[in-house]
Formats: sequence, C-alpha cells, structure tokens
Amino acid sequence: MAATQHYLWAGGHFLLLLSGFRYLLAWIMFKSVSSWWYKASFLGALMSYFIVCQKALGTPQPNAAYVRKALADENVQYFLVAIFWWTSRPVTIALLPYFVFSLFHALTFTRTTLMPQFLPPGPPLAAGGPPQPHPLAKKLHLWVKANYDTAMRIVAITELVIFARVLFGAILLRNSLMMPLVYANFLHQRYFHSQFTRDAVTIADKRITDLSNYPSLPPAVGQGWMRVRELIVRWGGSAVIEPAAARRD
Repeated sequence: MAATQHYLWAGGHFLLLLSGFRYLLAWIMFKSVSSWWYKASFLGALMSYFIVCQKALGTPQPNAAYVRKALADENVQYFLVAIFWWTSRPVTIALLPYFVFSLFHALTFTRTTLMPQFLPPGPPLAAGGPPQPHPLAKKLHLWVKANYDTAMRIVAITELVIFARVLFGAILLRNSLMMPLVYANFLHQRYFHSQFTRDAVTIADKRITDLSNYPSLPPAVGQGWMRVRELIVRWGGSAVIEPAAARRD
C-alpha cells in the first residue's frame, strides 16, 4: 500500500509537470490553449497533496484539535489553495509555485526510485563497502541541493506577484473578489511559517516604499502607501495558527 501511494504521489507531480508545461508554454508563446491542461495540472497537485496530508494527519477527526493541526500544516494549506485554483477561473501564474515544487519532487523521485531500477550502482568507496549511487544520480542530487533555496525564493516572490495579479484582477473585474481575500489569508499564514516569504515581503516592502517616495511623485502617493502599509502590518500581526514541521510535499 505504501509503495502504491508513493507512485501515486509521484504520478501527481508528473501529471502537474506535463500538463503545466503544456499550459505555461502556450501562455508564454501567446497561444490559445484549452483550460483542460490547467485543470489537469491542479488535479495532479491535489493527488499528491492529498496523499501527503492523509499520511501526515491520519484519518480526519471531528474535533477542533485536529482541524487546528490540519490548518497549521503547510501541505494542507497548499492543498486547500489548489482546490480553490482548480475550481476557479484559470489564473496562469498560480501554476508556477506548484510547478516548481513538483519539479524538485519529481527529480528526487527519479533519483531515489527510478534510477536505481535502470542504472547500475557505482563502485564502493572502500573495499567491502556499500555500492554508491550512479554518477548521474549523484549529479542530480547535487543540482537539487544547490538550487533548492534559490527556487524557494523565486516561489515566495511569485506568490506575492500572484496576490498582486488577483487583487488588480478583482478591481478590474477580471476575477472574483473572493480570490484576493482567499490568497491574502494564505499569504498571511505563509509569512509566519516561511522565512522565504518573510524575505520576499521585506524586499517588496522596500521596493514599493522607495518607489512611492520617488521625488517626481506627489507626496500624497508616499503618504497613501504608508497608510496602506500600516493597515497591512496591523492585519498581518493578527493571530495565526502555529506552524507544523516545515515542508512542501
């Protein structure tokens, strides 16, 4: 059963990667593409996150303690947001964080599960020692380790861009008013659970503050931003659910 779940988990990530690549490629090239690929991408995300959430939390329990624990889990947060994107009108950029997560999980699955079945192990480091992974698997492992933090920084910045997209989309009536509200609550949790998100917010705050105080702009722009910033800080400082172990599976 565990092996079956592991392959289903990986299958969800590969489905997301293949469908997401097709959808994102068309978007980048300004070509029309069926929303089926978008839905399939998030279906893959739901498959993978459901398995991880079920494994981490066990059978759902009808009590407040279980709900609180579930809502504090990063995988549950991403699972719930994936449901929201899956059932909403497509917002292409919303695929990017999930695409990046799936890329790293798929590469790790390939290295640890698929490669040993097809590639011979390397020689042991010492006589009588255990065989070493294939050189290609070693290179893949080093690449993942070297690029993981950079990828997570990109994800954190992208999530802020997603919020800006759905906020202005709501103002321009291009998406529902619910989208920025839901995603703001998600980012609220991410800020307290993720150092990458806090760093991204700090960068964005400094950038917007510098731009709003640009000499050629009226002082009212900077003053308006400071009022908005004060409201954001006040709302952001409200209570959040304590985080569980930090991971995104």
